[in-house]
Amino acid sequence: MNLLDVLKRPEGKTLEFKRDLSSPDGVLRAIVAFANTAGGILLIGVEDVTRHVRGVREPLDVEERLTSLISDSIFPRLVPELEILPWRRTHVLALQVYPSATRPHYIKNAGLERGVYVRVGSTNRRADRELTEELRRFARGEAYDEQAMPDLDSEVLDFRAASESFAPVRKLKRSDLETLRLVVKHQGRTVPTVGGMVLFGKERERYLPDAWIQAGRFRGTDKTHITDSAAIRGYPAQAVEEAIAFVQKHALHGAEIGAVRRKEHWNLPPAAVREAVINAVVHADYAQRGAPIRVSIFNDRLEVENPGLLPFGLTVDDLRQGISKLRNRVMGRVFHELGLIEQWGSGIQRMTAACLDAGLAAPILEEIGTRFRVTLHTVRTGSPVVDTIDQAILDALAGGNGLSTQDIAAVIRRTPRATRTRLIKLVERGQVHEVGTSPQDPKRRYFRAR
Repeated sequence: MNLLDVLKRPEGKTLEFKRDLSSPDGVLRAIVAFANTAGGILLIGVEDVTRHVRGVREPLDVEERLTSLISDSIFPRLVPELEILPWRRTHVLALQVYPSATRPHYIKNAGLERGVYVRVGSTNRRADRELTEELRRFARGEAYDEQAMPDLDSEVLDFRAASESFAPVRKLKRSDLETLRLVVKHQGRTVPTVGGMVLFGKERERYLPDAWIQAGRFRGTDKTHITDSAAIRGYPAQAVEEAIAFVQKHALHGAEIGAVRRKEHWNLPPAAVREAVINAVVHADYAQRGAPIRVSIFNDRLEVENPGLLPFGLTVDDLRQGISKLRNRVMGRVFHELGLIEQWGSGIQRMTAACLDAGLAAPILEEIGTRFRVTLHTVRTGSPVVDTIDQAILDALAGGNGLSTQDIAAVIRRTPRATRTRLIKLVERGQVHEVGTSPQDPKRRYFRAR
């Protein structure tokens, strides 16, 4: 381990500094939290605020004491890697903890109910009963939304609504409900899964009271004054569209009134908004109680927040690199078939690309409490990124009368198919908007957003 490289990093989800072992409880909490969450490095002999290296006296003695503490105080047993690192005239003790396959670990004298900790940002948070149970499911390789609801029968699912959702993709048969794990066999009966209930349950909120979206538009940059709100309680695929429509309703930063039509100007790329909302719905922890998914619009940003930390083993940096773990397999499978999810693990990267292409800052991704939040800022930090062909399209649309795909293809000397691909990306960035009755409308026209 390169100590200098580690010292350059701030404390966070996978790194903590401790001055010494004078407070062993804090050290043990950090070790348990690392093992239960995404692993991490604990440096003993470094001040946590200043990162000043104080070092440890008698490092071999400290190493032996720490080894005994871990063995005597943590259950199930953990065997992290310990290393004594030289630093000028002293030493630092480095402890590498890996994500554990035997979660949940807990501090013995506190017991399972009060001794389980997880890592949230740079803090160690005591896990409640629901979070401890999620750790157990994760260790067993199970997903909450695949669990059976044995007290119900399959008739609680709205097959008509499910069929309508799948109609643009394929005809849904009743046997498909089991293939998609919307229902499972349980003691000789066919019963719904949690995922089936979330997606198509007729009385979803009776059994899952927080499976809805709360949307709000606030005046200013905090939640002091709300100007509009919506409780979006439809089935998730429909709720996603309603939430996006709510954002679009309030995400205008200007409009130009022309002789024929009103041109609306978006301050958020639609592709980024869509990914943020879909990710929140698919990755929410529906076992949590107390708050729904939230979509909050402020003058300078959009916040999309869902219950649930990142799946155990993942960090925010992993998300940015396209690494993903699906918390809700049933929902992920259905959303993928419906075309709402394109490629696993690519949502955050697409969201980021859409923001950067539009001249906006990259999304902020953070765990807050036991929730995960995506923040999209609406203030431009630069000009939207366009190449020469995209610029030619924008120049062609500058007249304001609107052009068809064929018209634009003739201008840029590309096939209609290649032109359509370009136009889709410009629409996603918010640089172009389209007017038509449907994507197949032959009279569809494109206009430049200003």
